[in-house]
Amino acid sequence: MDGDVRRLIYRNLNMKRIELSPEMTQFVTERHLASLTIVTPKGRPHVTPVGFTWDEERQLVRVITWAGSTKAKILDKAENPLRAAVSQVDGGRWVTLEGSAVVTADKERCREGTSRYAHRYSEPKNRGADRRVIEVTIERVMGRA
Repeated sequence: MDGDVRRLIYRNLNMKRIELSPEMTQFVTERHLASLTIVTPKGRPHVTPVGFTWDEERQLVRVITWAGSTKAKILDKAENPLRAAVSQVDGGRWVTLEGSAVVTADKERCREGTSRYAHRYSEPKNRGADRRVIEVTIERVMGRA
């Protein structure tokens, strides 16, 4: 393994704070798309391309969406948070952030998600009352940057 490459595996089973290395933090702030995988209540994966943001302070991945999206509908129908993972890859660099996902229409949480998305990517389409944000509380991180 290249000496400059760091392999990271963090487990947050005891709810310890996850802190990414400087290289990994840089990687998750660069403009890359990712895939969001949600494990449905029937155990099937739903995988879709997304843009996401990492909030180290709150230990959250946020994905903005709208009420009519399949990912929002799956999470909205679930009685409990669902297992989810967001994976980003660029050549040999990669990261997977895994945890429990929920969707919300809360205006403040949607505003926060939209603002962070605009900072990392670009200003998103105005969805008005249809705006939703998926929040994944991260419990495990794997990757190499």
